[in-house]
Amino acid sequence: MAEQERRRRLLRLLQEGNLDALRAELRQEEIAEAPSWRWGRLGDSLLHHAARAGHRDVLEFLIRDIGMDVEVTNGDYKRPIHEAAAMGHQECVAFLLERGASVDCLKKADWTPLMMACTRKNLGVIQTLVEHGANPLLRNKDGWNCFHIASREGHPEVLQFLLDVSPSCWDTQSTTGRTPLHTAAMHGCSQVVELLLERCQYKADSRDSCGVTPFMDALQNGHVGIAQLLLEKHQACPTAVDALGAQALHRAAVTAQDGSIHFLVSQLGVDVNGRATSLQLPALHYAAKVWPKSPWKNLCQAHKGSGVCSPWGICIPGSSSATVPLLLTSPIPWFLWAAG
Repeated sequence: MAEQERRRRLLRLLQEGNLDALRAELRQEEIAEAPSWRWGRLGDSLLHHAARAGHRDVLEFLIRDIGMDVEVTNGDYKRPIHEAAAMGHQECVAFLLERGASVDCLKKADWTPLMMACTRKNLGVIQTLVEHGANPLLRNKDGWNCFHIASREGHPEVLQFLLDVSPSCWDTQSTTGRTPLHTAAMHGCSQVVELLLERCQYKADSRDSCGVTPFMDALQNGHVGIAQLLLEKHQACPTAVDALGAQALHRAAVTAQDGSIHFLVSQLGVDVNGRATSLQLPALHYAAKVWPKSPWKNLCQAHKGSGVCSPWGICIPGSSSATVPLLLTSPIPWFLWAAG
């Protein structure tokens, strides 16, 4: 027990970057076994912890004096350079590369250090990795390259750099057919979307494996401004349908995006009665799948005078459009009315 506590103390000194105290407390007989010490569920080594904390001098001590392997892996096959890159520690990344760390080594799920760096605004780290030969075109197990990852995070400066050093890196799809434009639109990264439309050549209304377009992604997640960008600069079709026949309106209804519904119906004039799937369901039926009331009210207002049966008129035998306001104000979910 005392030995475990002692090792934890040594680890704390390392994480704090207190190299002098670490040197003083590390016994001579421990030097040979220190490289085999592991912590946590994944079995991180001292080198992983030092790289994660960003202490270059500690890294140098562990590698040169203790003799630790720069390519040591944990249970996820993550190496110290993955840790340093993910946390934005440029000096540590540069030192590890100088000591022979593989620049494109893979951790679990096929992530490279460059991909890890692109999860943050780590432009300096990214530049260092690329200068040492990192390949921006490599893809992980989900089919994402570093450009795709940076598109999700919303860092235009990183994307500009990647396009400068690898002009074709934008031309990529995930294993489900999604492009960086899909991803940026879905996550509301408006500056990234503008950059992609300006510098890349994505086809208008490109579809993923489910038939979803970037325009649908934007509105399904409430990003009306991005949808407007796609309309104005990419000729997106507001009535395009996915693999199940659902339009952006139906997808916005099922995620309760009231602003998106208003934009499509009131500003673009999309038919509120447009039908989807083999069941020919209008958007109001999609809205009935969720409990928030606002999309129901918006769609019900659009339905007034249209002569279209409400979803409750179908789900509840004998009911009529008069049921709608009752259900909208009732604390009892509509499906319980249907069951009763």
